[in-house]
Amino acid sequence: MAYISRLKQEYKNKIISALTEEFGYKNIMQVPKLKKIVLSRGVGDAVADKKLIDYAVDEMTKISGQKAIVTISKKDVASFKLRKGMPIGAKVTLRGEQMYEFFDRLVTTALPRVRDFRGIRATGFDGRGNYSLGITEQIIFPEINIDKVNKIAGMDITFVTSAETDKEAKSLLTELGLPFKNN
Repeated sequence: MAYISRLKQEYKNKIISALTEEFGYKNIMQVPKLKKIVLSRGVGDAVADKKLIDYAVDEMTKISGQKAIVTISKKDVASFKLRKGMPIGAKVTLRGEQMYEFFDRLVTTALPRVRDFRGIRATGFDGRGNYSLGITEQIIFPEINIDKVNKIAGMDITFVTSAETDKEAKSLLTELGLPFKNN
């Protein structure tokens, strides 16, 4: 029997019916779903020290459970001493079971470890049903050993959904367990 994550099971059993009831979808295929989660991190100091890219890739791999890739610059920027083709960051795109597992770990263990956490802001929607969230410290993830961290750095997490509007996407992410602030 194939493994199905807890969150995916909950999506199939409860969330589809809740969203259908809220928005009045006629077909189950109209119900928005989470397509992918993209974790990205820029390493601006990598221009001077190339080892920082290796640390970033290693940390992103530990956090996501999937091998991270190095992102490279697309053009020259003289004021930053940046040349085209230089490594400047790391990113991971999660889909399928790994996406649901990461989402579950983010909501249940990582976000509650943020100091003075009262929820995330609902202003990160892009108008097309996608949501972006910034994390200021990578040490909120239990996979990261604080003693082995050479520099505290943040990352961006983007949730790409099949929702048409931000309202549908917010309802989907709320049902999945993302703790938005109450305004």
